[in-house]
Amino acid sequence: MTNSLGGSWYSSIVTFKRVSYKCGYCGKAAGPSSGYKCQNQDGKNTFAYIYICPNCNKPTFKKYSSDEQVPGELLGNNIEFLPNDIEQLYNETRNCISVNAFTSAVLSCRKMLMNISVSQGAEAGKSFAYYVDYLEENYYIPPNSREWVDIIRKKGNEATHEIPSISKDDAVELLEFTEMLLRFVYELPGKMIKYKKK
Repeated sequence: MTNSLGGSWYSSIVTFKRVSYKCGYCGKAAGPSSGYKCQNQDGKNTFAYIYICPNCNKPTFKKYSSDEQVPGELLGNNIEFLPNDIEQLYNETRNCISVNAFTSAVLSCRKMLMNISVSQGAEAGKSFAYYVDYLEENYYIPPNSREWVDIIRKKGNEATHEIPSISKDDAVELLEFTEMLLRFVYELPGKMIKYKKK
């Protein structure tokens, strides 16, 4: 079957040199040595591959001559002891970045800060500034981290009210800070409780 890449997909699985990539579905390192490939009619030029992750059995599209991967790498790490709603938002942020939806990722980080505040006792229905102050005044934000929370606020405002799009670098940095905050607020206390029960 000829497609927009200018070639045809093999209808059966082919074997090739082992590749390595981070799966955009499960976030694990993958190293398949078989999948599907798209070549021109004479079979001399390969345009793209579809790899099947050996961990989750889901497909990843990669162009032969570039680093383009669909879905993109699932950045961030799994975090233990998260409440369901916050875990969903965190994973939504990671998924947004993997499909280049950087503005949506930043908005999810902003919303996560509000949810973290409410889960730790803040009153619902207040302003974003109230939630940031609540986290700081109740020592949920690690020392010297208020600036990061302000960056999430500013980038969230830009994503909502400004025309320029959010960059990948901004989205990834905010994800990294949010991951650290989630570990500080949920995972480390959860691990301590688990440790004390031993």
